[in-house]
Amino acid sequence: MLNVGINLGFGKLDESLSDEEMYHAEVDLAVRAEALGYDSVWAVEHHFSDYSMCPDNLLVLANIAGQTETIGLGTGAVIVPWNSPLRVAEKALMVDTLSKGRLLLGVGRGLSRKEYVPFNIPLEETRERFDEASAMIFEAVETGVIEGDGPFYKQPRAELRPGPRASFADRRYCVAGSPDSLVSAVNLKARLMSFIVRPVPDLMGNFNTYRELYEKTHGEVAPPICLNVNMYCHEDDSLAQERHFEYISRFFHSNVDHYEMAGDHFATTKGYERYADGARRIKEAGLQGAADKYAETALWGNPERILGQIEAIRDVLGDFELIIAPCFGGMPYDQAQESLELFSREVLPKARALNGDRVSVQA
Repeated sequence: MLNVGINLGFGKLDESLSDEEMYHAEVDLAVRAEALGYDSVWAVEHHFSDYSMCPDNLLVLANIAGQTETIGLGTGAVIVPWNSPLRVAEKALMVDTLSKGRLLLGVGRGLSRKEYVPFNIPLEETRERFDEASAMIFEAVETGVIEGDGPFYKQPRAELRPGPRASFADRRYCVAGSPDSLVSAVNLKARLMSFIVRPVPDLMGNFNTYRELYEKTHGEVAPPICLNVNMYCHEDDSLAQERHFEYISRFFHSNVDHYEMAGDHFATTKGYERYADGARRIKEAGLQGAADKYAETALWGNPERILGQIEAIRDVLGDFELIIAPCFGGMPYDQAQESLELFSREVLPKARALNGDRVSVQA
């Protein structure tokens, strides 16, 4: 059965909203998602910008835990190099305890110089920091003990309280796109989470690499890949297209600015060389052309169209998990709510019946 969650982006591209109004609207989407039957709600981590402002997603999820009963609570993701491994593990165990075992712990490396510079961390160090700290975190939430003797995190052995209430073995996620990140995800024995920026068929090389390496390393079929994608659903297909492309274009422009995605620095930054290809594609297509291509990769339209898009992904990818971002680019929250409600009524039950096969690439 297809698991479907929602992702909270905490972007404030509608200048008429205050920070407080945006926060309460995002949390309201999370609470509504449980009532509408979604499986999980995820929160990003971002700093210093209207592009997205959620400096502590575990804190947000603790708040949501207090207003819900059953929905899974995911970090999408904790950006590990910006945080102390000790504090991430402590807070993760606390949220899991408060929510009675609902935490889905996702980790990532981060990309934006605009965020890394204030943290005084060079981009060239992020891979080593991520690998060292994420292994410490996942070991700690499993055992209740954290320690480390690496070059970045000298951590004396400490017993964490509260301790683990259950294993995180099936609740580990890792945002990954580059070859090095795929290796990191496999080494962590984590589920691969991918933010979709190109059509899924174009990403199958990465997905198959992950699956092959996972099977070779762990001797078992890789878990379903988790796709994170923007979604706008409306009964009027033409209106859905108009609104979707308007808001996704605004979001894309903000994304390119925040990450400097068209910049030349990726080609000479250790660990981020693959992003130079993305910068080249943006320059070749032009900013608006690239935005339109990005919009096409998302889920949009009336329920029938979106269900067909999900089925097409299943046909290419096999079994997968789906996380939809329902509000982006300054979309009014009432439109996001109506979209979530329509999706839950008309798409969610049918999408869950689209059973995909667990994919073994060694067969």
